[in-house]
Amino acid sequence: MTTLATTRGTAARQAAPLLGTTGLVTLLLGAGLPMIDFFVVNVALPTIDRTLHASTATLELVVAGYGIAYAVLMVFGGRLGDAYGRRRLFRVGLALFTLTSLACGLAPTAGALVAARVAQGAASAFMLPQVLATIQATTSGQRRSRALGGYGAMGGIATLVGQLLGGVLVAANIAGTQWRPIFLVNVPIGLVGLVLSARAVPETRSANPARTDLAGTVLLAATLLALLVPLTEGRTLGWPAWSWVLLALAPVAGGAFLAVERRIEARGRVPLLPPSLLRTPSMRRGLLIAVPFFAGFAGFMFAFALAAQDGLRLGPSAAGLTLAPLALPFLVTSMVSARVVSRLGRRTVPVGAALQALGVLGIAVGVLVAWPGHAVVAMVPGMVVTGVGQALAMTTLFRVVLAGVPADRAGAGAGVLSTTQQSALALGAALLGGLFVGLVGPLGTGTALVVVLLVQCVTLVGIAVAARRLPDPRG
Repeated sequence: MTTLATTRGTAARQAAPLLGTTGLVTLLLGAGLPMIDFFVVNVALPTIDRTLHASTATLELVVAGYGIAYAVLMVFGGRLGDAYGRRRLFRVGLALFTLTSLACGLAPTAGALVAARVAQGAASAFMLPQVLATIQATTSGQRRSRALGGYGAMGGIATLVGQLLGGVLVAANIAGTQWRPIFLVNVPIGLVGLVLSARAVPETRSANPARTDLAGTVLLAATLLALLVPLTEGRTLGWPAWSWVLLALAPVAGGAFLAVERRIEARGRVPLLPPSLLRTPSMRRGLLIAVPFFAGFAGFMFAFALAAQDGLRLGPSAAGLTLAPLALPFLVTSMVSARVVSRLGRRTVPVGAALQALGVLGIAVGVLVAWPGHAVVAMVPGMVVTGVGQALAMTTLFRVVLAGVPADRAGAGAGVLSTTQQSALALGAALLGGLFVGLVGPLGTGTALVVVLLVQCVTLVGIAVAARRLPDPRG
């Protein structure tokens, strides 16, 4: 009798708590804030330039500093959640994000804004991995499918809302504060999230938390910094010698990181990024597709924001609203994506990528035939198809990547996915954004945008073909 009671007690303690609707909404709110803030400044940069008298390199650091800190610390944040409790780290990250958002909104100089943005990115890295990890640890079956679909939907919606909301808030110029509300609006939202998370989000952690992998953390940070800093700053500064040195060091640091991680795992310890995790077919194949997918999307958003303001001469609000024909179909499709997955199975991502490629091609045709006079209207059909395809591919891709990750390694898996996503976004903005800026002078804004769109279209066709080898998301 005592043995049976003990066994039942142990099972009860080991049973993962369930994530309710309020808890899921709270987590998705926390996931949306960092994603929105990566893009929210795109339409505000001209206004920030006028008020703080920032150089071009400094303005790029306002965007890049956030993204680099975010990407560098993401896996480390997931590991801390595994060890010390995911709800605890979510709340710590959310509190820090709220404080650093306040610092961004009150920044007196461009340098202070860059420093606050870097701190804001670091806070995001502690908060975001806990969202996916908690979903993995507290849901299963259809509930997990819907939760991951909601996360994927939030990722796309937040990205689009970032530029929409940024444009509206900058144009509103509330009490003469110009760009500052794009950051200050996070403060009340963060406070509400802190109140809700205290009760609605269950606490989970790894059953066997690993020690901090300091060597792996340092080498991963060195790899990402050596890659992302020159790609984001090199073009503006004329590609100085240090940018080439850093790019040459990036593969060296990456190779050292992988060697250290393999050695740690071979000794029976848990590295920061377990190589065995990448041997999981769903994660390995999914991440290979996620990199070009998110890079292409970030490049499109960056180029489109610049083209709308500089080429079409639209204000911040109007430039943001031109994305509405993409955002609304994305939202509607995301809400029904779980049903589509149940019917299409492994064909969902290929179909979504193919539709997105068709939509991007349609946008390019609209630009070619109507730029600049009626381009906004001519791009609408392509925008609608792009939104539908992107929602199908993105929401399902999150589900596929995490499908084979065990619950006790949810933090590490979520950190790997989030780091890959964030790094790909930064790479896409740097590479395709740099391509767009470089072509504007000789070709003009409209033609430069078409070139970027065609590059993304070709990439999406390749993704549609490669995605046929992904595991069935229903499994």
